[in-house]
Amino acid sequence: MDDHQLLRYSRHILLDEIGIEGQERILASHALVIGAGGLGSPVALYLASAGVGRITLVDDDVVDLTNLQRQIAHTTARVGESKVSSAQAAIAALNPHIHVHALQARADAVQLDVWVAAADVVLDCSDNFSTRHLINAACVKHQTPLVSGAAIRFDAQLSVYDANQPQSPCYACVFPEDAAFEETRCATMGVFAPLVGIIGSMQAAEALKLLSGMGSTLIGHLLMLDGRSMDFSNMGLPRNPACRVCGDAVP
Repeated sequence: MDDHQLLRYSRHILLDEIGIEGQERILASHALVIGAGGLGSPVALYLASAGVGRITLVDDDVVDLTNLQRQIAHTTARVGESKVSSAQAAIAALNPHIHVHALQARADAVQLDVWVAAADVVLDCSDNFSTRHLINAACVKHQTPLVSGAAIRFDAQLSVYDANQPQSPCYACVFPEDAAFEETRCATMGVFAPLVGIIGSMQAAEALKLLSGMGSTLIGHLLMLDGRSMDFSNMGLPRNPACRVCGDAVP
């Protein structure tokens, strides 16, 4: 690190759990962020402020006036722009030394296979089950850690899945693809604005712990938050040996 970086990241370097070596690992890392909305906004901004060297942002949507209630990477002046270019501009204003690859695209299996293979960590900030399962399958295939967050109305959840850890479940262990989960959207159900900020910030924290090599993470746990009462609950998540994605029967 040069003198500028030592000063910019000094508050991380002062932490024994991170230090210079941990910060250097963060600077050399590559994070893939799927979704640049409510969750992706704080994720991208905190990863950039912390010095993650490369960030790939993926989202096919454009900034809408209704997004501004919670999607803090975007501004009124950028309504109508692609969310990834808007988030890229926000990152550049915060930390111009971060390399951002902005992709206005909808994630599919073919593209994810390429994107995930090149990343050190993946942050799922998407808003639908089909995309989440595609992301999970690619992360299992390439053994790339996955930090998954979700929020709707006043309820949110967060977990970390890592196929490098033998006891870690994958997303499909917890939410099987063939299960009958109700698909809910902010556009019809609403979402409490600070809730996505809380969960997105926690996703960034889990990713930075993975990248820096510090501390324990939420692997094997599902953290749930009731935003009405601000009560957290933590549920243990066992790996499913019969899982179609990561189970023992799958090569």
